[in-house]
Amino acid sequence: MDSRRRSVMQPSLDPLANARSGIPMPSTTRKPTANPRMSLAGPALRAPMPPVPGSNPRHSMMRSQNINSLLQSTSKPNYGRTPMSNSIRRGSIWGGGAVMPPPSANQIQKDNRPLRDRPFQTKMRQDVYNYLNESGFEISMQALTSMQGKDYRAVFDTLVLTLDPYHPLKEGARFEDEFVPALKALKYPFAHQIDPKWLAAVASPHSWPYLLGVLHWLVELCKMRNEYMFSGHPTIQDPEHVPEEFDDPYDHKALAFQYQEETYILWLDLQDDFSEWKQIMEERYQKKNERVRAEVDEQTEHLNRAKAEYSKLHSSAPLVVDLKKRNEQLQKDCEKLKKILERYEGRRDKLIEQIAFERAELIKGGNKLNETVKTQNLSPEEVIKMNTDREMLTRNLEDLKQKIAETHKVLMSLEVTVTNRAAAVEEALDTYTNMLSSLELFPSPPEPWQDVDLTLELNSASPNPQLLLHGSDIRKVIKPTLSSVAETKRLQRAALENESVKVNNELDQFTTECKNLDYELGELEKKATHLNEQADDLRDAAQQEAQVASAEASRLERELAHARTAAISNGLGAKTQLQALQFKYKEQVEKVSRLKEDLVRAILKNSQEMAVFKQEVSRHLQELRDFAETE
Repeated sequence: MDSRRRSVMQPSLDPLANARSGIPMPSTTRKPTANPRMSLAGPALRAPMPPVPGSNPRHSMMRSQNINSLLQSTSKPNYGRTPMSNSIRRGSIWGGGAVMPPPSANQIQKDNRPLRDRPFQTKMRQDVYNYLNESGFEISMQALTSMQGKDYRAVFDTLVLTLDPYHPLKEGARFEDEFVPALKALKYPFAHQIDPKWLAAVASPHSWPYLLGVLHWLVELCKMRNEYMFSGHPTIQDPEHVPEEFDDPYDHKALAFQYQEETYILWLDLQDDFSEWKQIMEERYQKKNERVRAEVDEQTEHLNRAKAEYSKLHSSAPLVVDLKKRNEQLQKDCEKLKKILERYEGRRDKLIEQIAFERAELIKGGNKLNETVKTQNLSPEEVIKMNTDREMLTRNLEDLKQKIAETHKVLMSLEVTVTNRAAAVEEALDTYTNMLSSLELFPSPPEPWQDVDLTLELNSASPNPQLLLHGSDIRKVIKPTLSSVAETKRLQRAALENESVKVNNELDQFTTECKNLDYELGELEKKATHLNEQADDLRDAAQQEAQVASAEASRLERELAHARTAAISNGLGAKTQLQALQFKYKEQVEKVSRLKEDLVRAILKNSQEMAVFKQEVSRHLQELRDFAETE
């Protein structure tokens, strides 16, 4: 596409106009080949072109109503041109070099630019000089200051061909004859103020401001064209600028134009296989839809997870019931903790009383001991021994008290641990009971385990560890039963997965059938379009034949009137000729009637086929709707 880049320059009044809204069928010339093909769209609103002698043209299958010259292909100079024997050069996309009619009174605009202002002229001259030098056209500021006629024509032709490379500038033609028509073709709003006589003396004071204004306007238009061409705007419709993910209608039209252009070239080269470009377009749109499909798959997966979670929540017990059970359990635990706290407080009070009592006993015993020591006559060695024994007993007592305190701390920690473990066991039993309920094994399991009691209760007040859990034996009864239930559930799950695979296969088959139906619908639409085109062709042919028959009937009526006059004058000899003409007239009338009947019959047939097609499409759509509702 780089070597055959097409020009997309638009008219100045609407530079963003879509030049590819229809099927782009070129109408310019192409050198005759051994077997040229005519355009699929046919000549736009003109009589058919006569075939080139010695060729085998392929006639048009469609009628075109495209009279917009912008629909002509401008990208390939040697392709896409219908053979013509009377044209050797491509016409301009701006409507040719014909002089346009003068503007009406309401379209005449007055040039409000200060063209005679010297600073403004200097600015315009500088802009023209900068653009020409940047674009590779060598010219000096002195040449622009004192412009000559040939230099002005060279600059003007360069700017016009920059805007329209196919503008019909004739070599050797008078510049005065091409100047104003070119400006009108480019929609110069002040062309009516330009006098071609000014070109004889370009640098004269009365003409130079206006002629410089023309060059400045063309330069600004060229700048706008360059900015537009390199802006990457979607209206340029360059397939190379189309991103991977696009939603702009112009991007779709750019790809469609590329496909039509390339396939049209193949068609002109007598190749009817367009599978390669169809595959390229399919891959391009598949690449465009990759992210969307990934998002759809992700959203579908998210929807399936949400549905599964909703089904799980819908099938399980309500959350309020669980919270009520949890509240009741916490209230029971609170009552237990209050009882334990009361027990510890009572034990603390007893210990305080016991400590006070022991202190009183110690004081009382110490007093008795002092009195006994005073009454007894003991030696110092015995007193020392008694004190030593007393200190030893005191230390032993303190050790025992410390051990009692440590034992009390261990006992408290053990009681907290036992309480926590009891709460954990109760939570595990609640979880176990909830799982039994969710598996429909509580309060009574299904067959063949209807006689097995799977419930468990905690008796934390039991002194015997074997009697902490009230219920069936875990190892001998509950665990084997749950193992058998799990095995049964696994088998059911495997069966469900097999059924799911089967359903998915059926769904894939239905999807394939839907795609086939879509393809059939597309084929039926194409067939209906073809039938409509044939009906149009038949209608046009019947109208033409009816017109011919009417003209023939009118001619025969005139001849009949003339024959009658001749018969009156010539007698019985002309009467025979009159009868022959009457017979011919009847034949023509019958021919016209027969053509009308054929036309009506063809219209009725096409209408019937369209009605049948509509019924078939409605039936397929109803089947698709029923299938979608069933799924």
